[in-house]
Amino acid sequence: MAVTREKSKSSPELRTFGTEVRRLREVAGLKQVELATLVNVTRAYVSHVELGKTCCRYDFATRLDAALRANGEVIAAWNALVESIKSAKYAAHFVNFPKAESTASLIRVYETHIVNGLFQTEAYASAILKDPADVATRMNRQKHVLSDPAPKIFVVLEESILRRQVGTVQVMREQLEHLLELSHRNGIRLQVLPTVYVEEARAAFAIATQGDRSEAAYIVTGTGGFTSADAEDLAALNETFASLQAEALNVRDTRALIRRVIEERWT
Repeated sequence: MAVTREKSKSSPELRTFGTEVRRLREVAGLKQVELATLVNVTRAYVSHVELGKTCCRYDFATRLDAALRANGEVIAAWNALVESIKSAKYAAHFVNFPKAESTASLIRVYETHIVNGLFQTEAYASAILKDPADVATRMNRQKHVLSDPAPKIFVVLEESILRRQVGTVQVMREQLEHLLELSHRNGIRLQVLPTVYVEEARAAFAIATQGDRSEAAYIVTGTGGFTSADAEDLAALNETFASLQAEALNVRDTRALIRRVIEERWT
């Protein structure tokens, strides 16, 4: 399938593809003008692709892959772009937030009942979602958001999440061990909130902040959730997250608690 349309404004999908092209070019040690010469286009066109201002055709993606000696990585990114443009199998109430999340430079998450989707193991996600296609979508979402250059991610989890069984005991042990591994990654700060009352915290939410400081939030409700870019909503959620971090265990104490829960409950 060839994608031929061009957009006057970049979309999250196009920016994701462009970021991958830029990364591979830099790995190859090439300047934009040098790559342009190799694939017989103008430097401006290469720049537009990298900035997500245009969507190239498949034949151009193959030429880029060959010029960059990328061993199929550009083609794989192009195929992922096509699939994301065609449709993403997210719940209707969630459909706008993954787009903001995929291009964010900073993500902040507060969870009250389950591990956030970005941090779920495949087995844990399977116990929640049931449908293999939905699980695959979640795993793909993780791959896009957590791949380099990944955003900074700050997460506050309610302590009860560590003790609430989802799937088998083995699933829970692997999930908590995965949280420990993630907590050591650069750019990820994981904190557990003990069972305390935080007045401002009424529901789970996530905030995606872009490089230009614009923000979007996903707010959980009793029947699903909604995405908001309302200034008042965002101001309130930013204040709430600051309060949650202030009440939560620090990163080191969080790791110690997770290890203890694994030994006491999931071994």
